[in-house]
Amino acid sequence: MTATQLTADTRILAARTFILRRPTLLAAAFCLVSFAAFWAAQRASHVSMIDLMVYRAEGATARSGGDLYDMRATYANLPTTYPPFAALVFMPLTWIGVGGMRAAATVVNLGLLVALVHLSLRLTGRPLKLPTAAVTLALASLAVWCEPVWTTLRYGQINLLLAVLVLWDLTRRADHRWAGFGIGIAAGIKLTPALFAVFLALAGAALGWRRLRRGHSPWNVHLRRAAVAVVTFIGTVAMAAVALPHDSRRFWTEMLFAADRVGFSEDTANQSLRGIFARALHTGDPGYGWLLAAAVVGSAGLAIAVAALLAGDRFPHSPAWATLACAVTALLVSPVSWSHHWVWGVPMVVLLGTEALRRRDAVWGAGAALTGLAFCSFLLWMVPHGTGRFELGQNTGQMALSAIYPAVGAAFLAVAGTLAFQAFRARPPGRRPAPAPAMRARRPAAYDYVNR
Repeated sequence: MTATQLTADTRILAARTFILRRPTLLAAAFCLVSFAAFWAAQRASHVSMIDLMVYRAEGATARSGGDLYDMRATYANLPTTYPPFAALVFMPLTWIGVGGMRAAATVVNLGLLVALVHLSLRLTGRPLKLPTAAVTLALASLAVWCEPVWTTLRYGQINLLLAVLVLWDLTRRADHRWAGFGIGIAAGIKLTPALFAVFLALAGAALGWRRLRRGHSPWNVHLRRAAVAVVTFIGTVAMAAVALPHDSRRFWTEMLFAADRVGFSEDTANQSLRGIFARALHTGDPGYGWLLAAAVVGSAGLAIAVAALLAGDRFPHSPAWATLACAVTALLVSPVSWSHHWVWGVPMVVLLGTEALRRRDAVWGAGAALTGLAFCSFLLWMVPHGTGRFELGQNTGQMALSAIYPAVGAAFLAVAGTLAFQAFRARPPGRRPAPAPAMRARRPAAYDYVNR
């Protein structure tokens, strides 16, 4: 062996040793490079952060005492669509200049992406024998390039904040006094996360009925968490009513029912059932058909989420399946679910990848990879779209591309439903043996939020 070959082999061995001994440092460097490239790409694309500018205008209107729901902001003449509590949350955006606000929003959103991945891993359990920080940073460096995350930062949206608030709630100790607070705050900012409180209430009611039949108190951790979420949400409504009484009255009596204020329902970016119906029927008003479909999907999705949660130890990663089933249901039944609302695709891919590793199954691995590819492909933007309302004339192939996220969501619910109900029926409730102490020690923290 020559001296040159020996030197090369030594360098390779040193690199392997560094990777094995310093995975977190390597992942941090890779994440930093990825985030820097992402930031440069967004600046090169001249992103507008148009929604962030609307949030700033909402905060300024609330501070000045103007009419929040008569306000129009930016060149696109966009209105306020969130509850008035959100305007109170957005007030700090007016304390700094526009340039500083844009930079701060980007940094905060990148930090929230790391938090989202971390909480997703907490929800599913650590799938690899690597430090959690290393896995978190490595996954975040890849997730930043998926379409929902890209578009969230492009518009300066709050989707990552809402998802982190919900997951932070559902991965903490179930008996924590503030468990449910994050869901209540998220629902106060935007109503869609309120479905998580409904899901917890239904799961708590089912578990409470089971406990009542055994002669125990029906009160349980799910009901408690739902109650805290509801009380917190009511607190946000009351706070806004005191600070913005006129806007609060208008929102809860008028604007709540004006779904068309958000935008055209047939828009390609609308990845909800209503958007699918509007494009399929070639009309901006899909009528009541989508409401019937939303009722069916909503009922089925909540049933799947409740069954997954109550299956407990019979269903590995049941909290993650339950949480994501509820999230997907909320996205499907909402009148408008823009593509950037689907940041829940990040924990979905984490869950599917964790299942693939646990099962050591190539089919599950392919499913996780295809799901990740769907969220990273930007395929929904390959159809005619824009201000000309081109979506009203889509053909069958274009409609299929425009429904890619709902299709992924429906497939996820089908898989989750099959697994949940199989696990739920595997053994009659109440005959489950207590887990061994060793199993308790290895159980991830997220399981604190299952049956108690």
